[in-house]
Amino acid sequence: MRVREATPADRAAVANVLDGAALETEPARLKASLQRGETLLAVADDGERVLGALVLDGDRIVSVAVRRRRRGQGIGSALVERALAERGRLVAAFDERVRPFYETLGFAIEPVEGDESRYRGRLEGE
Repeated sequence: MRVREATPADRAAVANVLDGAALETEPARLKASLQRGETLLAVADDGERVLGALVLDGDRIVSVAVRRRRRGQGIGSALVERALAERGRLVAAFDERVRPFYETLGFAIEPVEGDESRYRGRLEGE
């Protein structure tokens, strides 16, 4: 598995991974992220099969998703690590079900005021 920058030609593959994880990312936001070079793909060693995707808006993680059968194999972590190496700092907003993922990566997490089911996380690079 390797992580690479996605191109606008990868739009359908990115959308497919996000849809499979039941994540909604506005089409215009995804298009803009792809055009700015702010979307990362995790691809199988054959370079063809997309295993996961991470969509950024600056240093903000908009979406991160891994194919269901490939979860727990370090793919999401590799995507976040690459994004952190490129940005130096990452922020994310997420719900309770993915909090353990962000905790494992070392994000400083705090609840969103007024919404007990949502959290914000911040991760600083070295």
